[in-house]
Amino acid sequence: MTVKIIADSASDLSKKSYEQYDIDIVSLTVQLDEKNYEDGKTISAKTVYDSMREGKSPKTSQVTPQAFKDTFEKYAKNDQACLYLSFSSELSGTYQSAKLAESELKEDYPNWDLQIIDTKCASLGYGLVVLRAAQLAQEGASMKEISEIATYHAEHMEHIFTVDDLEYLFRGGRVSKTAAFVGTLLKIKPLLHVDKGRLIPLEKIRGSKKVLKRMLDVMEERGQDFTNQPIGISHGDDLERAEQLASLIKEQFGATNIHIEMVGSSIGSHSGPGTIALFFLNRDYK
Repeated sequence: MTVKIIADSASDLSKKSYEQYDIDIVSLTVQLDEKNYEDGKTISAKTVYDSMREGKSPKTSQVTPQAFKDTFEKYAKNDQACLYLSFSSELSGTYQSAKLAESELKEDYPNWDLQIIDTKCASLGYGLVVLRAAQLAQEGASMKEISEIATYHAEHMEHIFTVDDLEYLFRGGRVSKTAAFVGTLLKIKPLLHVDKGRLIPLEKIRGSKKVLKRMLDVMEERGQDFTNQPIGISHGDDLERAEQLASLIKEQFGATNIHIEMVGSSIGSHSGPGTIALFFLNRDYK
């Protein structure tokens, strides 16, 4: 029996990918207009972005331990080995919820093989790790091999991204109100990355036209052999700029395997419309 791969909706993978690789998805919760929705299931990212453009402030909450318990127990009953790859524990309590569910289930299923990995990744960077694990699972790889390669990908996954409006990062507590106000006036675009699972500012760039060029520079500085790995680009309802970035990457690096997805509801509620994010490995592809 093959290893079952489980992920959460913060991986920003499409329904097509879930189905193609038989990935089970648990959803974070998005709260909008005092109603709760399941990210990727009962609310679309487009709906969230449109609401933010209207001045609304959607909120999110982690996957509950009970939701994990319900998902995990389906496989525990059949003694189906499972690997759950989690959204960064530095950005959500979802990983902790999964561990709590695991400890409760192991009382009833002490010999069940469940592995949980905190990827320290987000959005499609996390999604690319999940896809690699799912590919290996379909090929019949062992739990040990899948876990080791997935961990390698997670540890070497670069996240380089920018947001269109600093106001959304202010609402999420990432920048001060003054910084958001001044940055908007000066048309400053922040370039950020993920370090050990946390969002860290890299630099400030004046003017949106310079941002994509700088992202390519960082990609060249940090990455290698882009022709032999999938590249991820996610966007906050701005497919045109995402495709522009993809064209630049193909032209400059000869990359051919580029995944473009919309940033989902849970992460998009914090990053806002206009976000552009780039994901790649800084080591050899395995």
